[in-house]
Amino acid sequence: MPALGMAQETGKLLRWLKGEGEPVVKGEPLMEIETDKAAVEVEAPASGTLAGIRASEGEDIAVGQGIAMILAAGESLADAELSIKRAVATKAAPSEAPAQPTTFEAGPAPTAGRPKASPKARRLAAERGVDISRLAGSGPGGAVLEEDILQSGAGTAVGKSETESPLWRAMAANVSKSWQSAPHFFVIREVDATWLGEERSRQPAGVTYTDLLVKAVASSLRRHPRMNVARDEVNVGLAVALPDGLIVPVIHQADRMTVDEIANRRRELIDRVKAGRVRAQDVSGGTFTLSNLGMYGVDLFTAILAEGQAGILAIGRIADRVVARAGVPQVRPTMLLSLSCDHRLVDGARAAEFVQTLTELLEGTAPA
Repeated sequence: MPALGMAQETGKLLRWLKGEGEPVVKGEPLMEIETDKAAVEVEAPASGTLAGIRASEGEDIAVGQGIAMILAAGESLADAELSIKRAVATKAAPSEAPAQPTTFEAGPAPTAGRPKASPKARRLAAERGVDISRLAGSGPGGAVLEEDILQSGAGTAVGKSETESPLWRAMAANVSKSWQSAPHFFVIREVDATWLGEERSRQPAGVTYTDLLVKAVASSLRRHPRMNVARDEVNVGLAVALPDGLIVPVIHQADRMTVDEIANRRRELIDRVKAGRVRAQDVSGGTFTLSNLGMYGVDLFTAILAEGQAGILAIGRIADRVVARAGVPQVRPTMLLSLSCDHRLVDGARAAEFVQTLTELLEGTAPA
């Protein structure tokens, strides 16, 4: 079971796209899994024959747990299993210590300093705002289980119903965890959108304000790597609303793309999202997120950070507003930007510098 997120502990196998004994080609869709991000297609990591399937559709599986094998040409399932046993034995031989458990309550072993809990317990705790470390667990080694949280009566299941989609529950758990763990602060700026409107009229048909904003954000992130979590790639996520939740497809290396390329990539991603054909790479690797509610007539809002990211930019509508220019009131098209930041990763001055660069790019006043 692959990990598609930094905090992911399990994945639900929704369906196999290949059957036992069928040939597979590296890179083609192999299975569909549901994670804390979305339902995504996972590609085959190698070419060969799918064999030894040991996971059923609908099953929650720990990240890293084996669920099937891809056999090379002429290789039998028995040979592959024997090779794995020998590799495990060789790895354990130097210490001659008994094998340590590699899974825990259907999830990975807890890391040092992290309270012991099953993945379901962690998910429920995040939904209810419960501090797991304050509960006495009934599981192995004092681990907190789902029933421990239910029996404790701690927290409240906000908006919980049997009709909620898995995507909505995952979104609720993620934003709850982010809001509780990340010290958010916000920087707000009004931007003159005159130049932005002119620039859009110069672009090919199909280019939207969102595409121009992605390009400007990506360029700003390249100049301010702290806002990009100091990563080498600038990968901008776009918050996309669906009837059953929220999904954030990612435009990878957006700073190296033209606006037209960004627009094409955005349309491709959204088409896959709407068709339910999202791939793992479509929703992974984001370094910053952009959320635009301007098309809904929203003037200003603040957004909740994605885990592991330093910032998310919330964008309101472009509207005519009265502004002062050289002491004279004028009516100009403007939009309000709200940058949410994780104070553990960036401070107010760095965030303000990023917003200043972004504003200059959007107003067409950035130095060459």
